[in-house]
Amino acid sequence: MEKKIRVLIAKPGLDGHDRGAKVVARALRDAGMEVIYTGLRQTPEQIVETALQEDVDVIGLSILSGAHMVLVPKILKLLQERGINVPVVVGGIIPPDDAQKLKEVGVYEVLGPGTPLKEIVEIIKRAAEETKK
Repeated sequence: MEKKIRVLIAKPGLDGHDRGAKVVARALRDAGMEVIYTGLRQTPEQIVETALQEDVDVIGLSILSGAHMVLVPKILKLLQERGINVPVVVGGIIPPDDAQKLKEVGVYEVLGPGTPLKEIVEIIKRAAEETKK
């Protein structure tokens, strides 16, 4: 029996909208993954601590607040400091220029509104597999 992919879905910052994150979490569960959902208003430190405690394979961040250029690099830095080498996928309303910058600093993929759930599932699977190699 193959080990299930463990995915942390987190809502960093003050964004209070989590419908999309919950839809993605359900799609990942339906695809056979284990999903840990942190809930709203998580600090970067809380997200990294949860990733460590839950031994996740991938971290998915949902950000609609516009604070992605502050929060995501901080999360990446904390992951590196703690020795946690897992891919980070970011979803939300992120301008193309910012998406490129986030990829340059280490984000695995940036997904915008309307990304098909099937595509999100495949990206998470690919991210988990590439990290195991």
